[in-house]
Amino acid sequence: MKRLVLAAMAVICLSASSFAAGKQPTTATTWEGNINVTKLSNYLKLSSAQTEEVANITTFFDEQMGRATRAKKNQDKMLQNAVYGNLKLMKGTLSAEQYAKYIKLMNVTLQNRGIEIK
Repeated sequence: MKRLVLAAMAVICLSASSFAAGKQPTTATTWEGNINVTKLSNYLKLSSAQTEEVANITTFFDEQMGRATRAKKNQDKMLQNAVYGNLKLMKGTLSAEQYAKYIKLMNVTLQNRGIEIK
């Protein structure tokens, strides 16, 4: 039940951010894959096993976002697939509390880069 409520909150946060984005550009011109796994690990207080898994997930996410931002066709769909794929993988790796923090961090990061996920 807690996970259902947490998932609903994540959807609400992501949808609220899309309305709040307003006049910002809908897609990024390039994705600079500079996710600092060490800082992320410290922020989320990850175990060593989680840190390794999160490092693999962020590498995969960087690759997917790079492809999506360079795509000529279906860029919005590819961005959406990359973000939601990342969230799905992270949800399986992180605890509920860690995942809630990660969603907030991801939301701010995407907004700062001008990426709007519908």
